[in-house]
Amino acid sequence: MTTLFAKNIKRLIPVIAALGMTAGVAGAAEPIKIGTFLAVTGPASFLGDPELKTLQLYVDKINSDGGVLGRKLELVHYDAQHKAKSAITFVKRLINQDKVDIIIGGSTTGTTMAVIKLVERAEIPFISFGGAGVITDPLKKWVFKTPHTDKLAVQKIYSDMKKRGLTKVGVISGAGGFDKSCRKNAQTLAGTMGMTIVADESYGKGDTDVTPQLTKIKNAKGIQAMLFCGFGASSSIVAKNFKQLGMKIAHYHSHGSASAKFIKGSDGAAEGVRLPAAALLVAEQLDDSNPQKAATMAYRKAYMAKYNEPISTFGGHAYDGLMIAVNAIKRAGSTDKAKVRDEIEKTSNFIGVDGIFTMSATDHLGLDEKSFVMVEVKNGTWKLLK
Repeated sequence: MTTLFAKNIKRLIPVIAALGMTAGVAGAAEPIKIGTFLAVTGPASFLGDPELKTLQLYVDKINSDGGVLGRKLELVHYDAQHKAKSAITFVKRLINQDKVDIIIGGSTTGTTMAVIKLVERAEIPFISFGGAGVITDPLKKWVFKTPHTDKLAVQKIYSDMKKRGLTKVGVISGAGGFDKSCRKNAQTLAGTMGMTIVADESYGKGDTDVTPQLTKIKNAKGIQAMLFCGFGASSSIVAKNFKQLGMKIAHYHSHGSASAKFIKGSDGAAEGVRLPAAALLVAEQLDDSNPQKAATMAYRKAYMAKYNEPISTFGGHAYDGLMIAVNAIKRAGSTDKAKVRDEIEKTSNFIGVDGIFTMSATDHLGLDEKSFVMVEVKNGTWKLLK
């Protein structure tokens, strides 16, 4: 009898263990799902690649520190490249199939704008990494962003030009959403800031030479400075053609060119280019009294230790977006979408690497012109202008 009982117990041990494991899994807290769609490959990969790497780095770090509200973070990501149709497909999947709690990402203005109706209809919080001001202006209830807007960039650039006595400007822009928005702001702000646009040129998608447009700008009467509105490979093309034409006027770019890849791709032609950028780009050059010094240096150290490559301000957009989202979830005490949205909107004095964010019911960015620094390419690297 005793022998039979012992044999039965031995047979039951695996079953009991399996039941225990199942119960443990069932009782485990569900992960907090953070969805993202980025331009990891393709022509805008210089944006999406550091963004995804940043998200992976800090999701892992947060999880190793215990997660959020006792729950692990789960990053659900798709590579939408720079394609609006892909962005729409993946955001539908994030919402309807993956059941994510919040969406962050959208590397570009175009992919971001393509999905806004979807996130608004689904009533899910969305923090974009796209640059143009149109993303949050006019205001959209469920949509926020972390990068400085093109409007703020143009204001910063015009202010710097005026300090140098430059008021006659030529503008060149591409066909993308960010390019067009930047160009529109350059036109709109010119009159109010005492600037005169004496040349206004554009180029098409995929153009690899813009010397005809730059020649017109070079020959414009009274021209003193040029502003390039765009990003990606076009940044380097414009810089190269500018140098090839021997143009001697002041050369400005928007913050869309704020990466080491722009300098490298320009093969020396980027020397002297000025642009507004997040403090992260020149973290080590900031004064110790700057409240962003600690945050930017910590991000720089962590990113370079993990990936052994230069940081970019685009990865910084992802860091700020993730941290704003995580902090909002903590304050909300749950992943209730409406509560999280409200807490994102209440973000106040968050010291990020893009700037110090204070959002409100009328401002879903929370940055101003002061959060930009002016930098110049000197000796093949970024120099902070003071």
